[in-house]
Amino acid sequence: MDNRQLKDKSVLITGADSGIGKAVALLFAKEGANISFVHYNDHEDAEKTKKEIQELGVKSIALGGDINDNEFCQDVVSKTISEFGGIDILVNNAGTQIPCDDIAEIEEENIRKTFNSNIVGMILLTKAAFPYLKSGSSVINTTSAVAYQGHEELIDYSATKGAIVSFTRSLALQSKPKGIRVNAVAPGPVATPLTEETFGDSEDDESKPPFERKATTEEVASSYLFLATDASVQMTGQVLHPNGGLIVNG
Repeated sequence: MDNRQLKDKSVLITGADSGIGKAVALLFAKEGANISFVHYNDHEDAEKTKKEIQELGVKSIALGGDINDNEFCQDVVSKTISEFGGIDILVNNAGTQIPCDDIAEIEEENIRKTFNSNIVGMILLTKAAFPYLKSGSSVINTTSAVAYQGHEELIDYSATKGAIVSFTRSLALQSKPKGIRVNAVAPGPVATPLTEETFGDSEDDESKPPFERKATTEEVASSYLFLATDASVQMTGQVLHPNGGLIVNG
């Protein structure tokens, strides 16, 4: 008997060439899902991830480009539908962060890049995919603990993550009549290539959650799996908080 929770499901996920996105893609693949994933032209990591997914016995396609481009979003959806026959689960995970500890010094180009990557692109891809979702489908967005706590070096990034919470709740309301659930995951500190590139390996003790360590990507991925399955059938417009014990309102 095949007890895989996502057997033959079709998943479209952004930012899955590394970090949380890759951990989610691999976990979903282990549970039987076929994976279409978007990466921002990091072809070497993408090919490695694609191979790892296929070694789990499922199908995978990797699509490189910018989700801030509406035509690219339409193309991603079209190719996913063509390859897998549909989309059951959409995971909006792509994002970027550019730290700056003085708002007077923050560069306009970086503000626009952060918003385009983190929230504008998310809305564009969801817009493209939404007509193909059906009753029982699930949309899962990646927000962050900083949406609730703020972050002194990530003002624009934190603002986009707050916008993702509002987007999740609003789309959930719009989607209820169609039987589509829309939720989000708000990780706290996680050991990913993006956070290492941004802040390095070490953080002072004040930045650590009560568990006194960063989460692994695999520990966070299980929240996405829960939201993708019927185990969370009564949840929509909600945010899960795998953040190591940080107390946030949300």
